[in-house]
Amino acid sequence: MRRRHLLAGIAGTAGAVGVVGAGSLLTQQSSGSYGPIGSVDVDGARELVTSTDGTVAYLAVDDGIATVDLSSPSAPTILAERRGLLADEANGPLELLWDISVDGDRLLAAGPANGLADSSLHAALLFDVGDPADPQLLDAHRTASPIHNCHLEDGTAYLTSYSESGNALILLNASDEQLDEVGRWSPLDVDPTWGDVPIALWQLHDVAVQNGVAYLPYWDAGTYLVDVSDPADPAHLGHIGGQDPATLTADSMFELQVNLLTLPGNSHFAEPDESGDLLAVGREAWAVDVGDCVRGTSGGIDLYDASDPTDVGHLATIDPPQSATPTRSGQFTTAHNFELRDDRLYSSWYFGGVKVHDVSDPRSPDQLAWWRDPAVACFWTARSAVPGEQFVASSAGDAGGFDDSIQGRVYVFPDRAGNQSNPPDLTEPPAGADPLPEC
Repeated sequence: MRRRHLLAGIAGTAGAVGVVGAGSLLTQQSSGSYGPIGSVDVDGARELVTSTDGTVAYLAVDDGIATVDLSSPSAPTILAERRGLLADEANGPLELLWDISVDGDRLLAAGPANGLADSSLHAALLFDVGDPADPQLLDAHRTASPIHNCHLEDGTAYLTSYSESGNALILLNASDEQLDEVGRWSPLDVDPTWGDVPIALWQLHDVAVQNGVAYLPYWDAGTYLVDVSDPADPAHLGHIGGQDPATLTADSMFELQVNLLTLPGNSHFAEPDESGDLLAVGREAWAVDVGDCVRGTSGGIDLYDASDPTDVGHLATIDPPQSATPTRSGQFTTAHNFELRDDRLYSSWYFGGVKVHDVSDPRSPDQLAWWRDPAVACFWTARSAVPGEQFVASSAGDAGGFDDSIQGRVYVFPDRAGNQSNPPDLTEPPAGADPLPEC
């Protein structure tokens, strides 16, 4: 494995039809055991979303975007790729494009996800994807800071930012064929004391919006719920968790890294179900090598009753898969991105694979399926395609900067209960690994 020192990666400064494993796929299908039914290699694959009818997947691919035809689940194919975006601009092309959002025939993509050189290009891109096989760039909106994630909803684009001015949510009018800023919101609007805390510890990592409510995971500051029904005047509604800012100090870069990577806190990804009553918050965390032992562990997914966004209550926690090497240089299995849909939670766990849970009783989520193969797949997200038939998941090319051997790929899975035959034991150290004991 190759380890990249991506402290900034989390802090804002974390082809042809695939044939790998084809024999095992055939075995799984014929034996009835659980596994992928199809795949396609997509270099640099990161975030993935699907069309309303589940026949198209849209991907951020590190240096651009791609679309994939899912109409034949056993043989998905690439429809289009747009790479080297804004290459003709000063400091172009746009790099580290890791997030994407689709609303109707419009697609929003943004990057770089993390800080690069001071002169690097930061931009959000608006595409027309009325024809998924021929995406057309409509506009590019430049920003002063990296954009780790983005969201597009009802003619408004939402961007994360990472800056001393407040790690703000940036709101853009996207109703025409261009992007224009109309508003901003920051935790400093509610509690100015966060301004005394290193900005890495209260970064805005992601954004989801539904029915006029934005769900904003602000790492150790917790998850904020904000009324964005008027994009020009966002208003705080409620708050989940978060640490006391007075306790979050960092006397050294190493201490900052330990605080950043380990629990508690680490609000990384938040998404409601269709009704908005159920909210899931993922906590991306790792163990950290502190000498002769490791401190911390992987993060899971918490479920909340958010029917009243001003008074959100905890319901249950879904624990992460266990790993013998849960550090950033090992086979880590912390929660990453996911989707709640039709009483199911489709989740990704990096080297821990993908899972499906029945959350019809959110106080007692029931695991239906789990598939993993850390030798070939490190999952970035899992999303419903056609409920009850199939879901899709993206495996990150080079594992998002952690393992060169991982090929970017889109997998299609059956949306049913099942058990993987002879699954790898993640609690067994990989060959050559020498895990340290917990502190």
